[in-house]
Amino acid sequence: MRFVETPLQDARIVELEPIGDQRGSFSRAFCQREFEEAGLSPVVAQCNISTNAKKGTLRGMHYQVAPATEAKLVRCIRGAIYDVIIDMRQGSPTYLEHFGIELSDQNRTALWVPPMFAHGFQAISEETEIFYMVNEFYSPGHEKGLRHDDPQFGIEWPLEVTELSDKDRSWPLFDPERAADWA
Repeated sequence: MRFVETPLQDARIVELEPIGDQRGSFSRAFCQREFEEAGLSPVVAQCNISTNAKKGTLRGMHYQVAPATEAKLVRCIRGAIYDVIIDMRQGSPTYLEHFGIELSDQNRTALWVPPMFAHGFQAISEETEIFYMVNEFYSPGHEKGLRHDDPQFGIEWPLEVTELSDKDRSWPLFDPERAADWA
C-alpha cells in the first residue's frame, strides 16, 4: 500500500500496490503494521457496507465527537462515489477545510478519514457499494453532522443531489460563533 498525503492534515489516500501474473493480481487492502508505520490508528471495531441504487444519492456529512470519535478507511467496491471530508478539529491547521476525491471500483483507491473529520459521499454512478472500516463503535449520542450544501464549506458536488435522508437534510448550518456546538 502507498499512503499519499492530502491537503488536510492527517488524512491519507491509500493506494493499492497490486502484484500481477497470468492469473490476475493480488493487493493488500489493509495491514495493521503498515498503518501503524504510517502513523494511523489501525484498530477496527466495525466494518460497514453502504449501497446506493441511484446516481446522485448523497450521504453525509457525519462524524462522532469524544469520547467516541471515529476514524474510517473508505473504499468503493462497486461503481463510483465522490468522497468528501471536512477537518472539524479545532486548533488544526486545516480546521474547516475540505477535500474531495473520486473512489471507484476502477481506481481501487481508499481514503483514510481521521477522527473528528466529517465524512460524506455522493454516488456518481448507479448501484454503488461502499465498504468501510471504522475504529470505534457507532454511538448515536455522540453523532454530529453538517449540511452537504452549507455555504461555510462551499463543497462542489459533481451531480445534482437526487436522494438525501431527512436526517441529513435537517442538520443546522455551521455557525463559527458557536463552533463548540460542533466539537
